[in-house]
Amino acid sequence: MSHGQLKLFSGSAHPALAKEIAEQLDIPLGAARLHRFPDSEVSFQIDENIRGTDVFILQPTSTPVDAHLVEMCVMIDAFRRSSASRITAVIPYYGYARQDRKDKPRVPISAKLVANLLSAAGANRVLTMDLHKAQIQAFFDIPVDHLFAAPAVIEYLARQNYGPVTIVSPDAGGAERARAYAKRLDAELAIIDKRRGETGAAEVMNVIGDVNGRVCIISDDIIDTAGTMQKAAQALKDNGATRVLACAVHGVLSGPAISRIEAAPIDKLIVTNTVPLTPEKAACGKIVVLSVARLLAQAIRSIHEETSVSKLFV
Repeated sequence: MSHGQLKLFSGSAHPALAKEIAEQLDIPLGAARLHRFPDSEVSFQIDENIRGTDVFILQPTSTPVDAHLVEMCVMIDAFRRSSASRITAVIPYYGYARQDRKDKPRVPISAKLVANLLSAAGANRVLTMDLHKAQIQAFFDIPVDHLFAAPAVIEYLARQNYGPVTIVSPDAGGAERARAYAKRLDAELAIIDKRRGETGAAEVMNVIGDVNGRVCIISDDIIDTAGTMQKAAQALKDNGATRVLACAVHGVLSGPAISRIEAAPIDKLIVTNTVPLTPEKAACGKIVVLSVARLLAQAIRSIHEETSVSKLFV
């Protein structure tokens, strides 16, 4: 291959996913030592020759976001200075993506800043999944491959035989994603008209579409504190939904999320493993975790072999 041997390395954010991907690719994880100095600074050393190799570094920028982001940049710098032929940052969950524009006076565009940091560190390419806004790809001056977890989620939902289903977008911004799911599942579409107050808390105002007597599946890209999901589920129940489920690609699940999920009138919350769940979160009986390792492995293989990645897009 023009970029040398394929090698996959993992940061500390999600070694379990990196191991899954390595098994799918039938390669060993790269040898490296990553730890912290007593003052919490990152220490990283590569324990094998990577000169002229095609390096992929897996690191979702999940909690703690800042620590994992700096760790990724330090790792990229080490590979660049060790003469890797090409460095691809594999970021299943791209943190700071929700700060993608100036929606208020005197605020940063943090999604652009993170793109700049990765490029400055020495990344030649980025592979990510379900960006909060697709236009974030344009913040990079290097190639970005933007995957979608929809194949894994849709395959799971299609096997469940729920009967008449309505896919629900929790806001107008997610309507395109919900429409794509509805089309693939031959389901109806509904949208929840949502308003946010000064504190940023979601207030569900109205359900647009017929959900009475139907199984409703709320579809979103990120579930963070689960406030929107909880209120959306209650609104659907109030409008006659027989069952309510929720699915999201990135189960960030911070703060009161687990208690809200337990209290919400939903049967299941389906997430993927782009973000690792703590044992406490994984113990929630309503949460189902789907793996995206196969999708990411296929994309890594296609990038390495210089073949089309678009066949994986949905």
